[in-house]
Amino acid sequence: MNICLIGLPRSGKSSLFGALTGLDPEAAAAKGAEPVAVVKVPDARVEMLASVYKPKKKTLAAIEFSELAGLTSSEPGKAAFTEQALGKLRVADALLAVVRAFRDPTVAHPLETVDALRDLRHIESELLLADLAIIESRLERLVKQIAAKKSDRDVRERAALERCRTFLEAETPLRRAGLTPDEDLLLRSYRFLTLKPLIVALNLDENDISNEAEALHLFRPWLAGGSSAVIALSARLEMEIRQLSEEDARRFLQDYGIERPARAKLIATAYGLMGLVSFFTVGPDEVKAWTIRAGTPAVRAAGAIHSDIERGFIRAEVTAYADFEAAGDMQVCKSNGTLRLEGKDYPVRDGDIINFRFAV
Repeated sequence: MNICLIGLPRSGKSSLFGALTGLDPEAAAAKGAEPVAVVKVPDARVEMLASVYKPKKKTLAAIEFSELAGLTSSEPGKAAFTEQALGKLRVADALLAVVRAFRDPTVAHPLETVDALRDLRHIESELLLADLAIIESRLERLVKQIAAKKSDRDVRERAALERCRTFLEAETPLRRAGLTPDEDLLLRSYRFLTLKPLIVALNLDENDISNEAEALHLFRPWLAGGSSAVIALSARLEMEIRQLSEEDARRFLQDYGIERPARAKLIATAYGLMGLVSFFTVGPDEVKAWTIRAGTPAVRAAGAIHSDIERGFIRAEVTAYADFEAAGDMQVCKSNGTLRLEGKDYPVRDGDIINFRFAV
């Protein structure tokens, strides 16, 4: 999974990227490298399973974070995103928009005043315009195709695109358009930016962290429609937390009344928005967490491990993590009936421990 950070200059985007990943994006840029980093997803269940199986290898799920250069207010007729930037955004699984709510007279705001909702609308409008440009270009070609040789698929695609255009022209992101399964299938290859889950990181002053609920309340109307979420944090504090030992970080969080660091909050939010769950494979060689969408059939979950396992799928031996934790041993799960056999259509649930039977 890839999450791409976007935002206006001096919003704290690079500080947050550093806090999340431990990578200095400015140092990476100075070396000509892209600010990209892979972060392991902490999971106490993997730790528990590893303590039981004592495997040679322990593998956590991972998220790749990338960062785009700060946006500026676009000039009339000029695109805010370069083609290279658009390419990065389109391959991202979710977008993380960092908006500034902190007031620091030593850090000038590119739009002169601090207004988090205005900045968010600016970012969203640039995403809308990027999608609209794709639709206009494709519709122009489709009209010619249909005139030359009419096909049912082209007609359906044109109708879907025209409907999307109506939403975008009304400044409504496509994640709120309620696309039908057929429309989603027809348009999936376009990777529209406003269809992607959008997480907004409201970057507060350090002293405003205690008023997090009040700050988030302003964004409730904007959140209507789903596939979007807002979290509050202080990127500056998160950078400080990143540099502390585990014990010192725990005390630091308590002092500021922060329940959990931004990385844990962000990962949980991303998993929830994208409908992701983790299942586990266990054994003396490796204990591993696998990330899939909730409800994925067992046969397709097997394919996440290897295509041969999906192709030769026979049965899935499944134990819920809670049942295994209570039993402490897979043999006990077998004897008490909490280990069960499931077929290819079984919808995999978060925390399932699975051994796939297959033959190729």
